[in-house]
Amino acid sequence: MFKITYAERLNDQVMLMKFDAPLIAAKVLPGQFVMLRIDETGERIPLTIADHDKKAGTITLVFQEIGKTTMQLGRMSDGDYISDLVGPLGLPSEFDGYKRVCVIGGGLGCAIAYPQAKALSELGAEVDVIAGFRNAGLVFFEKEMSAVASRLIVTTDDGSNGKKGLVTDMLKELIAGGAKYDAVIAIGPLIMMKFVCLTTKEFGIKTIVSMNPLMVDGTGMCGCCRLSVGNETKFACVDGPDFDGHQVDFDEAMRRCAHYKPEEKHAIMSYECRLAGGKGHDNESEAV
Repeated sequence: MFKITYAERLNDQVMLMKFDAPLIAAKVLPGQFVMLRIDETGERIPLTIADHDKKAGTITLVFQEIGKTTMQLGRMSDGDYISDLVGPLGLPSEFDGYKRVCVIGGGLGCAIAYPQAKALSELGAEVDVIAGFRNAGLVFFEKEMSAVASRLIVTTDDGSNGKKGLVTDMLKELIAGGAKYDAVIAIGPLIMMKFVCLTTKEFGIKTIVSMNPLMVDGTGMCGCCRLSVGNETKFACVDGPDFDGHQVDFDEAMRRCAHYKPEEKHAIMSYECRLAGGKGHDNESEAV
């Protein structure tokens, strides 16, 4: 059992939680994730570790309440317990030799972009951070990212906070302004990462993306997290989650992510029915 030591709502859709997990906190490196299960009948979901405190023995997870399991987790609070946290899993991010990097986060991806930017800053790299959100009400981690960035640019689709525009617009501005990046790191929705990679490919800039598709066991046994990278099949849980963005088949990844939409919708409806006092159904196909 793992105790929730702190819970905070960052906006209407996103929660931050700290868990008492000293063994994981002692070993985790940027880019790695955990597999989480709320109870013995629940599904396993992958969540990238947003921060950790070795001294306190805690890890921080940030998640969006988008499916049945994350909605259920979002209703929990300080002092509650979950059944399982397994990790750290996945290969840690590699930052050797980078002197100037642009780290791009889109929406919830900013929670994962933050530890990347923090690690690079601690290594002495110059780090430009672009954080993109749909509107001002969804912005989070602005203070945290500002503390580790050489320059932070916040964008919103509607211009209600920071600059109006897409993260790719800001990236093009920085490159046009003379920024010479050793690498760009992009973390966020698949469609965002795809267009960041199309942008950087024009300029020949190495681009790393973090892939966190559907996973079941997190150890490479189930094969659910397979991706096509450079015409080869890779498994995000053991070969990643970081990959060369110019080699990832994003269109295939997006098709696979959309495959279980009907089951995900059914699971959410059943869960909401149970909350409202209806009978619902057991053993549903669940959505993260």
